Amino acid sequence: MRFFGLTLLLAASFPAAAFAGQATIVSRDVPLTGSRALAAAKAPARFNLVGLHWRGAGTVQFRTHSLEGRWGEWVDAAPESEDQPDLRTRERARTGPWRIGNPWWVGPSNRIEYRLRGRVSRLRAFFVWSPSAAVPLRSLQTAGSPGVVSRAGWGADEAIKRAAPSFAPEVRVAIVHHTAGSNGYTPAESAAIVRGIQIYHVKGNGWNDIGYNFLVDKYGKVFEGRYGGIDRNVVGAHAEGFNTGSVGAAVLGEYSSLSVTAKARESLAQLLAWRLDLAHVEPISSLSFISGGNARFPSGLPVFLRGVSGHRDTGFTDCPGSALYSLLGAIAGDVSEIGLPKLYAPVVTGTVPGKVRFRARLSSAQDWTIDVTDDKGLNVMSTGGFGQSIDWSWDASSLAAGGYSYAIRALDVTPALGRIGGGATAGLAVTGVAADPETITPNEDGAADASTITYTLSAPATVTVTVRDDFGTEVARLSRAWRRAAEHAFGFDGLELPDGIYHVHIDAQATGGRTASALVQVAITRTLGSFTVARQAFSPNGDGRADRIAFSFALGSAAEVRLRVLRAGKWISTPFEGPMAAGARRIEWNGAKRIGRLRDGDYEAVVEATDAVATATLALPFASDTRAPQVRILRRAPLKVWVSEPARLTIRAGGRSLKRDVGLGEARIAAPRLGLVRVVAWDAAGNKSVPVSKR
Repeated sequence: MRFFGLTLLLAASFPAAAFAGQATIVSRDVPLTGSRALAAAKAPARFNLVGLHWRGAGTVQFRTHSLEGRWGEWVDAAPESEDQPDLRTRERARTGPWRIGNPWWVGPSNRIEYRLRGRVSRLRAFFVWSPSAAVPLRSLQTAGSPGVVSRAGWGADEAIKRAAPSFAPEVRVAIVHHTAGSNGYTPAESAAIVRGIQIYHVKGNGWNDIGYNFLVDKYGKVFEGRYGGIDRNVVGAHAEGFNTGSVGAAVLGEYSSLSVTAKARESLAQLLAWRLDLAHVEPISSLSFISGGNARFPSGLPVFLRGVSGHRDTGFTDCPGSALYSLLGAIAGDVSEIGLPKLYAPVVTGTVPGKVRFRARLSSAQDWTIDVTDDKGLNVMSTGGFGQSIDWSWDASSLAAGGYSYAIRALDVTPALGRIGGGATAGLAVTGVAADPETITPNEDGAADASTITYTLSAPATVTVTVRDDFGTEVARLSRAWRRAAEHAFGFDGLELPDGIYHVHIDAQATGGRTASALVQVAITRTLGSFTVARQAFSPNGDGRADRIAFSFALGSAAEVRLRVLRAGKWISTPFEGPMAAGARRIEWNGAKRIGRLRDGDYEAVVEATDAVATATLALPFASDTRAPQVRILRRAPLKVWVSEPARLTIRAGGRSLKRDVGLGEARIAAPRLGLVRVVAWDAAGNKSVPVSKR
């Protein structure tokens, strides 16, 4: 491939951990009433990206109110479905029974309203504030390649990743998306949108990392997506059932009717030309792709895709929007013309010792070579020829069994490199079986209602999952299906089973009579549930305001109860330990501990209830905060203030009293312009600032 490579744009001297514009996220459960149009339960003082989760078969719309004072249009919370991890993976199982909305970039906003259609039993909103931050970039430029902003360059939060990346054996197709949300973003906001999508995908949806492999903004800037390496076959979370073996590229914005910019189209073509060339995929080809399972294409069904496909080709969705989808054929044509010559579809079959066949196709006729080396790097076979089609067989019967590598090359093309398979049949094993959590409380309170069970299959097999009681009697059959060699995950909620100890059996059957089995224990107890904390922060400083914090929970039967307070996993205090009767229970704590006073910071309350079956455990975060907020008046008219942390301001101006919720930093407030203004700040823990005033 001539004069073609990769450009990385890196943040000069800005390590990712120190990135100044990191995104933050908060969630709010929205109380549902009889009305189909609802105001928010309390939105944060500011946010610029929204994602909604809900339960039920109905649909949700929302609109937001900008900081400039205008309401936006009503939009669907989830215009695109199946934008998520594959079924039966641990990453997907974290979603649970919730329906997931898209991350909508709405711009700086402070209010939200919802509109429901059909049955919606619960609604949860995630609000992201992702500030724009100017990061100086330097380019490692290679001619003919797209500029890719690295994760460090756009300020990825590496600390929130949940797991190491997974890799597919190969990439066979590119799937193009749009992200949804406003198209009216500025060049400076593009990286902020990517950071917002990452934190929503991870902390909102529970995914391992951002779902897309690459993202492209309307100005032609390309961003590295999911962690693992832009030249590696990283399994994303962008097209349910088709993530393994695909690369997902998303254009920032919504393109159902709005046209794609010329710069975005050009950068998308450059990106796909480079990435598909690494995978030796012909952009204008068609192929059969086996679905991993979604609502449209059941698991195991072959689906015909193009080398450059749209998300709608893989499921029930309009993504990437009609305007962008209509361009994919032309974009694939552009991709096929960039960086010629190319080598397509290398396939090597056979084993050593034995017969080995090499096949591939070149974009134009030219000289080609094939080389095979052993594990010591010594050449054991070389051949060559001329033409556009490569089809050559090699008799390796005289060679000893072992590891051998091949390389198919031609002038100026990306070589095809790989290993030649051995003759032994892969052994079958079910390993790494685990249940998280090991004890579940299926009372539909949203906490520990189900367990995620994971296992690794060493070879393709038909897997049957059953549940047996303590006597070995089968009480439920969860699934029976063909599974590929990989890690798998599924959920177990035990809703139809009584409390007790159960064993989940995983039995695999493969060709050649190979079998393997494994099991894991899961306990079901409905004794403990509805664990809540009265407030997210308290202030145990003896001033009479929020000095105590209350934890509430429900016991379905009498149990031995223990409430512990932890910080970073370490024990701090045990506010209660002893027997409790069934019913609603409440424990108050004043922050007392065995030695010293409670320090400010983040903590975790862990309640454990032990009955005749097992010990159920639930946990909630809270904070101790004894520091008073600080507030300054930066300008009298129009009123502009600065606060040291999110707070509620009490303002007295022109004979009027006002209350406003503001976030960290500067805030403009509409207030009477004449006379003395007095401002007091209260934080979430009830701490009061020193009053400030100005004429």
